Amino acid sequence: MRSVLITGCSSGIGYHAAHALAKRNWHVLATCRNPDDCVRLQAEGLDSFLLDLNDAASIQQAVQETLTRTGGRLDALFNNGAFALPGAVEDLPTDGLRAVFETNLFGWHELTRAVLPVMRAQGHGRIVQNSSVLGLAALKWRGAYVASKFALEGLTDVMRLELAGTGIDVVLIEPGPITSRIRENSIPHFERWINWQASARADDYRDTLLARLYEKSGPDFFELPPDAVTKRLIHALESRRPRARYPVTTPTYLLGGLRRILPTRVLDMILQRL
Repeated sequence: MRSVLITGCSSGIGYHAAHALAKRNWHVLATCRNPDDCVRLQAEGLDSFLLDLNDAASIQQAVQETLTRTGGRLDALFNNGAFALPGAVEDLPTDGLRAVFETNLFGWHELTRAVLPVMRAQGHGRIVQNSSVLGLAALKWRGAYVASKFALEGLTDVMRLELAGTGIDVVLIEPGPITSRIRENSIPHFERWINWQASARADDYRDTLLARLYEKSGPDFFELPPDAVTKRLIHALESRRPRARYPVTTPTYLLGGLRRILPTRVLDMILQRL
């Protein structure tokens, strides 16, 4: 049975991917940061345990737990767990930005480094990184998340080049709007780090960001369910020759294309309206 370690399985993309791959006879190691979520996933039939990407000891313990449960092998890692911290860049404390990078980039890097020796020893493996359209194009109010995903794209490109010929494939999945709880989950981080009332842009917060964060609304334009990502993940994991990148949703294709053909100032005019 092939094995895959997935981070961020409590909801959204990770949750759907864990269940879908289990049905395809993968041994899914479905990890979460919250113990209650692990208990819930266990009750649903998944092999779930703790992995906190902010905690080096938790990462090492999770890797050891994975290898114990798989007999010392690991076929794939799907780095997925991440969070957003909305707010204008000028209002973003550096410690808040650091916290985003700790989960969205540094934790992924540490986890990947921990499993690579296992994959090298067995002669094969897949590292799949769940990036974003925001790793290709910037949008207002999303500076911390955009920065982490741009950094992830660059780090992953280098890793793909360095691991060529080892039997270990490195893949990026780049979703646009996908149904998840990332917006709701960002509220505690916004409230912790962003003093918007004291901002020079307080009126902009009232007119735009606060409503988007706190008011329930329908799905975003072009939003797709998590299975749109899972379909690409399955190809990335099971194809003999996976692609380097898997765009998901119309905005990713559109903004990726516009970035290549338009002058920066023209693209800025478009992004200012989003």
